[in-house]
Amino acid sequence: MRGVWSFVVSSGIRCKLSLRLVAQSIRDTRMIAAHRPVQRPRDARLLLVSADGCITHAQRSGFVDFLKPGDVVVANDAATLPASLHGVHLSSGAEIEVRLAGRRALASFSAVVFGAGDFHTRTEDRPLPPPLSPGDRLLLGPLSATIEALLDHPRLVALRFGGTARALWAGLARHGRPIQYAHLPTPLALWDVWTPIASLPTAFEPPSASFALDWGSIRAMRARGVAFATITLAAGISSTGDLELDRRLPFDEPYRIPDPTASAIRQGRAAGGRIIAIGTTVVRALEHAAREGGVRAGEGIADQRLGPTSRLQIVDAILSGTHEPGSSHYQLLRAFLDDTTLADASAALEAAGYLTHEFGDSVLIEKQNRRLRHLLKPRSDEIEQVLAGEALSVVSGFSRTCRSLTKYRRGLRPRPHRYPTGDGPMMPAGTSCARPAEAGDYRITCVAGRATRVSF
Repeated sequence: MRGVWSFVVSSGIRCKLSLRLVAQSIRDTRMIAAHRPVQRPRDARLLLVSADGCITHAQRSGFVDFLKPGDVVVANDAATLPASLHGVHLSSGAEIEVRLAGRRALASFSAVVFGAGDFHTRTEDRPLPPPLSPGDRLLLGPLSATIEALLDHPRLVALRFGGTARALWAGLARHGRPIQYAHLPTPLALWDVWTPIASLPTAFEPPSASFALDWGSIRAMRARGVAFATITLAAGISSTGDLELDRRLPFDEPYRIPDPTASAIRQGRAAGGRIIAIGTTVVRALEHAAREGGVRAGEGIADQRLGPTSRLQIVDAILSGTHEPGSSHYQLLRAFLDDTTLADASAALEAAGYLTHEFGDSVLIEKQNRRLRHLLKPRSDEIEQVLAGEALSVVSGFSRTCRSLTKYRRGLRPRPHRYPTGDGPMMPAGTSCARPAEAGDYRITCVAGRATRVSF
């Protein structure tokens, strides 16, 4: 790739030292969708991004090796509802699909309504439903529902089901299907979307980061001195096929934090351990709970959207699926890393052919140091040199060409740093990696023949 430099340290792990334009990286990133519903394929891969921006690759089955004694791993144990219901809009006779998106009361749900068709058609290409109005009745297999209100969008509605709670659950079990998207060619069964730790059926799509778990990995955590705990959050839908609605994702999601989980988090933080979230839903729940000054047991509704301006108070690292730029899940990852490092991670995922979506590969990302994020924030007004914490302007504006800066670069020598016996965050013992923001470390961007920034 033009204008991007990297070097290979003695262990063979490649650490990218590039600072590219974020917009260009987002535009060029195309990952491959996983098309088989296998939760733990033997060849599943893991991209690790440490707190100092070092990127490396591993087998996902060995992710426990990157945990430390005293860490606390928190997962979402919500089981997934069969939340896709096909039926008829009675007043027009039109075929529709209703995807439940949130629960408002015992028999009342918010839902996104589609026109005729199913998951074989891409969500954004699905036909619109007939015009919907409060009072419209929907026949959904053995279930009957009434539209109570439109929720500030012609396809997002509040539904109330008729009949008893027992009849509602029985109807969902018989007629409902898991919500599914076009990258999976065959229909999903309910067991395909229940994680190994699934408990109460409250989620509308699976908290799929937990697909990486099994009882063997949980046993290995405990043998390593790592605590494991769970929360329950009603994970919502990830796409509506409508740009306006997608901008509102994620919708509000209720959660519950049990007493043992709150206690484990407090004890882990007091002992200096890291809190590692399995999935974006856990991050959202714990950070919402922390608004009250620490994580306490109880219930709440996560209504915040985490992103680059968010300051994470509880979670130190996240094990997540691979997410494409522009999605709400990717936005949350921007709370962990600066845009440049996250763009580098996306480029690494693409270059190595990682699989995305719920049955794809995973990333393990450690929260970046806030000072490092400040030092690496792209600036358009000057190029900076950072030596031992002191910022010195070396070139202003865009007057220097990449060629002259390349000569300047060649006069430097990157300083590898060897982590002893696994002390480096999320790096195996003996790994060598250049650490940004130290003397001798540097980053250069060269776009269209001009340099935009240099950092040391």
